[in-house]
Amino acid sequence: RDGGGRAQAQSANAGDGGQVSEQPANADPSTDTARLPSGGAFTQAGKGHWHVVAGSGPAVGSGKAYTYTVEVEDGIDPASYGGDDAFAHMVQQTLADPRSWVGAGVGSHKVSLRRVDASYPNPSFRVSLTTPATDRRGDLCGYQVRYESSCYNPSAGRVVIDLARWVRGAIAFEGDLGLYRQYAINHEVGHALGNEHVGCPANGALAPVMMQQSFGVSDDYVWRLNQADPSNRTAVAKDGKTCRPNAWPNPTG
Repeated sequence: RDGGGRAQAQSANAGDGGQVSEQPANADPSTDTARLPSGGAFTQAGKGHWHVVAGSGPAVGSGKAYTYTVEVEDGIDPASYGGDDAFAHMVQQTLADPRSWVGAGVGSHKVSLRRVDASYPNPSFRVSLTTPATDRRGDLCGYQVRYESSCYNPSAGRVVIDLARWVRGAIAFEGDLGLYRQYAINHEVGHALGNEHVGCPANGALAPVMMQQSFGVSDDYVWRLNQADPSNRTAVAKDGKTCRPNAWPNPTG
């Protein structure tokens, strides 16, 4: 997850449903990289349950086998995200890319990922496009750090992809929404595969995919936000390092 430990994360400001398009008022925009960028409208609150998007695919990679469904919360206006098939295509293509987790491990850490449909019993995890109001529920992601983010909830086996971020992206990605979406998928699935948060290794380096890049790519800034979340207070050092945005566990493929 971006916001905290693997059980909970943060999401967008709650509301009473419908569409929102205004940019939330926050701190100095020159430094407050965790704020939600301006952009398209999105459904603020859905129905709190999900449907599985039809479709499946072959196993990709070799190693420990994981299965996943692609799901969308009921009640989301499909115009905001291009529809179920577009979301599912992005998820499946990202996770099958050799730059993703299927190409990142070595030895016993190698993984295989396979998309399954609703007929498959007990998938390893469920990649789920979710409205901000549902995302921030205490039994799903929570809202310790008051910025939008996605999460992995292990008790539910659910990779929660925050709709607000899916539509708007993150400031650190400088308007590259496709790259940000690949990052969000890889980061949260990384938690489902057992990976924890890390910080920036060196100034100017590509950020590790498990860095909380929805908040930013500066260790000092992310550290400051993490102090509001007990599960994440020591995840990143306050060491002055700043990285460049990166969506991939294995960026060289």
